[in-house]
Amino acid sequence: MLKIALLAPAGAMHRYSGSFGRSLHYAPLTLTTLAALVPEDVDAEVRIYDETAEKIPLDIDAELIGITCITGTAPRCYAYADYFRKMGKTVMLGGVHPSMLPEEAAQHADVVFTGFSEQTFPQFIHDYVNGSYQKFYHQNSDFTIVGRPTPRRELLKSSRYITTKTVEAIRGCCHTCSFCAYPAAFGKTVYKRPVKEVVAEIEALNTKHVVFPDVNLITDRAYAIELFTAIIPLKIIWLGLVTSSLGIDDELMTIFRKSGCKGLLIGFESITQESQKYIHKGVNRVDSYVTLMEKLHDNGILVQGCFAFGGDEEDESVFDRTVEMIIKAKIDLPRYSILTPFPQTQYYRQLEQEGRIVERNWAMYDVQHCVFTPKLMTKEQLEAGTDRAWRATYSNANIMKRLAPFSHSPWLSIPLNLGYKGYADKWHKFTREVMCDNSDIPVL
Repeated sequence: MLKIALLAPAGAMHRYSGSFGRSLHYAPLTLTTLAALVPEDVDAEVRIYDETAEKIPLDIDAELIGITCITGTAPRCYAYADYFRKMGKTVMLGGVHPSMLPEEAAQHADVVFTGFSEQTFPQFIHDYVNGSYQKFYHQNSDFTIVGRPTPRRELLKSSRYITTKTVEAIRGCCHTCSFCAYPAAFGKTVYKRPVKEVVAEIEALNTKHVVFPDVNLITDRAYAIELFTAIIPLKIIWLGLVTSSLGIDDELMTIFRKSGCKGLLIGFESITQESQKYIHKGVNRVDSYVTLMEKLHDNGILVQGCFAFGGDEEDESVFDRTVEMIIKAKIDLPRYSILTPFPQTQYYRQLEQEGRIVERNWAMYDVQHCVFTPKLMTKEQLEAGTDRAWRATYSNANIMKRLAPFSHSPWLSIPLNLGYKGYADKWHKFTREVMCDNSDIPVL
């Protein structure tokens, strides 16, 4: 029997021992989908270790080790890869970061996957069993997610997540934000699953609560209308990710409400229109945020609003002004990050050309630390201001102001706010020393 272990290492802040609690954590689809892609004609046993939920053991009984890697976890992924290779395992690396920097990843792995692996992963398994595999497997030119197998959710430790009922519908985004690593790693093509497949998967889950983790559910409007109209009879409650353009689409908003939408993540990014232009997020209209929130609340939809500090148009006043706007708009669950120049993105090339990138350890590229020299403040001021915004937003008084009169799904908003309050209180503890420390993984 071929024994396979699939690992998802995590950065210090999001590790099981960090500050990202169960209430903020739904199950990812990457490893469960890979597990489902192991060919049926191969006698294999698959185990999954997600470091956001549990410790990755160093004595894994497996012949093949697959590791999914984002930029912020790259040093830790490489440390695990080096360790397991010296233990005699065959190590595979894939994900966003290896897709952007495959030659770097290849220094630490026997096999590197670039792009999406629904077709190449089964091909590799067959090649491995047959005794001849390649160093690189690149996404096929005819790639599709039609007929994608059902993720093997039973391999997860379900008690460590708020839900394992995550379902993919559409992959990709129509926007080209300069800071986004997604198009740099996977291209700009949007892939859609047949609506019947999505509905069938939801029905098979036998659940009333579903999370769609797709980066932009409304990147194809016609598909979104077809999908969520088809979901209405299922009478579920669902959460997902969209852009602020939903606010100007009354038809789509109505369908979302009727289909059971109770929460959306929206990337507001900044409270200044100049910063939207700086990062090429043209879909956002800052002067409409308050009206948008009113419309979403009128439709019974909670909002996780994401903001990224550090644009060239922003000075130290941006932190307090953002907190004030968020309270005024009553954004249910604000989340802050720091603009981060991921490799191969337009933003990275710009800052590199200007000589402003000051941090080269990928572990610091977790969108919670500053890795460049800001234009109108210092690196230290940017990080201190972000910390201040977190604490102010999640003070007891400001939680009350944002959620009052508690008429919008308090069963959901209150636990999430308490979860982020704990996250905010620990944010400052994750110094560079902590973030870059992988000393728990032996160097053989």
